[in-house]
Formats: sequence, C-alpha cells, structure tokens
Amino acid sequence: MRAWQRMLSGRRLDLINPSAMDIEVEDIAHGLSRVARWNGQTTGDHAFSVAQHSVIVEQIARTLQPDASRQWLLSALVHDASEYVVGDMISPFKNALGVDYRAFEDKLMQAIHIRFGLPAVISPQLKKFIKRADKISAYLEATQIAGFSHEESRKFFGPPPVTVQDWVIAPVPPNEAKRLFVARFNELVSLGEQEAAAA
Repeated sequence: MRAWQRMLSGRRLDLINPSAMDIEVEDIAHGLSRVARWNGQTTGDHAFSVAQHSVIVEQIARTLQPDASRQWLLSALVHDASEYVVGDMISPFKNALGVDYRAFEDKLMQAIHIRFGLPAVISPQLKKFIKRADKISAYLEATQIAGFSHEESRKFFGPPPVTVQDWVIAPVPPNEAKRLFVARFNELVSLGEQEAAAA
C-alpha cells in the first residue's frame, strides 16, 4: 500500500519514515492554512486555520518573553506543523487513539525540527513555554469564535495574562493565513542568518 503523500512542491513525504529532506515550509503553510481548528466549529466567513493559530501562538510567545531566542520562537511557530499531514485532531480524539498516533506525530515533528535546524526533541522547558502560549491562544479562540463562555474557557485553558486578554481573533482566508505563516517563518530564518553572520 502507498504510505507517502505527494505535496504541491512535488515532494513525496514518506509517512512511515518521514525525512527532513522532503519537508518544505511552503507545503506546511499551505496545508495548515486549509486545516480548521475546532473541527471547523467557529464563527466567521472563514474557518480559523492552524496556520493562523500558529502565527498567533508565536506572537503570544514573543509577548510573554520578549527576549526569547529565535530558536524558541521558531519552535513556537511550527509547534503544530505535523498537522499539515495528519490534520488537527481535537485532544479528546487524540487521547482516544492512544500512543500509536502520538508516536507517529512525534516522529514527523522530529523530522520537521531537523529540517529547520531545531533540536529533534525540544527541552521540557521550551515545551512548557509553548504549551502556555498555545493555551492562551486556545482561550482567546474559544471565547471569541468557538462558542465557549469565559468561565468554561478558564476551566480548560486557564485565564489569559493581561498583556493579551484584549487581543481580537478574526479568521482570515486560507491564502492570507499561508502568507502570514511564511512571512513570519522567513523573518525568523533571516534573524538566524544575521546572528550567524555577526558571530
């Protein structure tokens, strides 16, 4: 049986043993811009995409820790990158599927990290930092576009910090979400190149 996916870039990504060489940021951005958060159960003219969510999580991470390294911010931006292949499964469904799904997702994320010069496995400290930014974004999304009350959202995600509690979540069209993701990725890559040249 075929166990690879052809990407629009022409790459064939082996789903059993994903290779960093077959991963392109444009494929990730394109796929994520067409994957809906909250299983599509959101308000607005467009689905709220994982690409847009990823950009917001990176912005939140930067707000929480203005001196965060470029590596930490890039890790925050690509924290859901595996979903360009596997889609955005809600956490309860992931839990129901169990460890095999998570093992597959982890393998793909390791290849993505290697492709972009990040550690294959991020540190527990960085993981916790990204999770915090992710939960803050989830709170904003839940209360503004996914129909959750503030009380319910605080129970699931905790309250957002004052610095971001007034941020407005407005779903954008897929191509705009893709553009935002690639633009921020390129900014972070450029920062890395400048740091390397200055060293």
